[in-house]
Amino acid sequence: MTSKEYFEHTATSIASLNRLEIERRLTNFKGRFKLDFTPEYLNKLSLDKLRHILLAAMMYATGRN
Repeated sequence: MTSKEYFEHTATSIASLNRLEIERRLTNFKGRFKLDFTPEYLNKLSLDKLRHILLAAMMYATGRN
């Protein structure tokens, strides 16, 4: 899968997730780095910002940036 295809697939998958699932994935993220967000902080962010953070983390973690 090319980087563009991976990005499109991942972005589409994230877009279909609800807020609770995105927050769960962010708090349990297993990548090359640790994400350390409190539930209070995540609750303050818009759904679009949460999606952006998850997408960026996934792209960086896989080295497809």
